[in-house]
Amino acid sequence: MACWIWSHGNRPAKHLSIGFLTIGGFVAGVMFWGGFNTTLELTNTEEFCVSCHEMGDNVFVELKPTIHYSNRSGVRASCPDCHVPHNWTDKIARKMQASKEVWGKLFGTINTREKFLAERRRLAGHEWDRLKANNSLECRNCHSTTSMDITAQSERAATAHQTYLFTGEKTCIDCHKGIAHELPDMTGVEGWE
Repeated sequence: MACWIWSHGNRPAKHLSIGFLTIGGFVAGVMFWGGFNTTLELTNTEEFCVSCHEMGDNVFVELKPTIHYSNRSGVRASCPDCHVPHNWTDKIARKMQASKEVWGKLFGTINTREKFLAERRRLAGHEWDRLKANNSLECRNCHSTTSMDITAQSERAATAHQTYLFTGEKTCIDCHKGIAHELPDMTGVEGWE
């Protein structure tokens, strides 16, 4: 009898093991997802973006005098509003692209004002290309063509929006480069001759 109890007590319980694995996997999944989402949200703040002096001392300083930072309505666009899409899958793709920027931080490719200015045209070009490729998705998070009152715009702006934006021939970034940051040397950039 003692031998039978000993032999059954030393064998793993099949059903109990599956239950512990299921519950353990669920708890681990919840903890991973919570940590992942927390990290994602922490890296999606203006404070995080300007924590690197490369951003804080260069592009953030340029943003402050613009209408996207300070305006009569008090609505402020922060770094992630303009540089990170809002819906989840696009946000993850952008975060993966942005991981290359960490590489630049580690190796000091733009760690001085002089290096930043030397790379400014290339960096701006990457951002313009990205916005062009996604049809200015980040702009459209706040600016909707369906709610745009072109009668309140200048004649030139209304004509341009009707001719190019509403027809899909162009997207926001085609005409609004430098809307929140200083422009680099625009020699050779289409539409800026």
